[in-house]
Amino acid sequence: MLILFNKPFNVVCQFSPHDHPDPSKKHPTLKDFINIPQVYAAGRLDTDSEGLLILTDDGALQHRLSHPKGKQMKIYWAQVEGAPTDTDLEPLKAGVDLGDFVTQPAQVRLINAPDIWPRNPPIRERKAIPTSWLEIQISEGKNRQVRRMTAKIGFPTLRLVRYAIGAYTIDDLATGQFRVL
Repeated sequence: MLILFNKPFNVVCQFSPHDHPDPSKKHPTLKDFINIPQVYAAGRLDTDSEGLLILTDDGALQHRLSHPKGKQMKIYWAQVEGAPTDTDLEPLKAGVDLGDFVTQPAQVRLINAPDIWPRNPPIRERKAIPTSWLEIQISEGKNRQVRRMTAKIGFPTLRLVRYAIGAYTIDDLATGQFRVL
């Protein structure tokens, strides 16, 4: 079984509740959206990121989809602070030294704002600083990688949506909805 889930902002990518001493800081989990036993996320998506998460009950498939050796292309839409030029994006296309590793070259382009759901809560906006949207394609997916990449070139990510993993996308999936394939 394969499940495509459009994960909302602020949802933790696990089924069990996470412990936090402050009850106001507890986040919804996958269990609040998907009531199908014995399925597990194939990879992760940060709590503050949105978009495609694949779940499966097939351990071999889960490993293939989530393991770095699988080299599944992932497409992200990143709303960044500022207005990067093509020249500003060149380091991402070449690979960026993030200190603990150097990223593989990414495919990056400026895009129009995608036609997606409003984020709740909305991103912080500053009147004097514009925002821009980037489409970033990577085959890696290390912890907070896209956010670290855009920050490294001086354009911090304000909102991050994973649009696709390989051939799977969030097309026709509203935020918080899932589809069983």
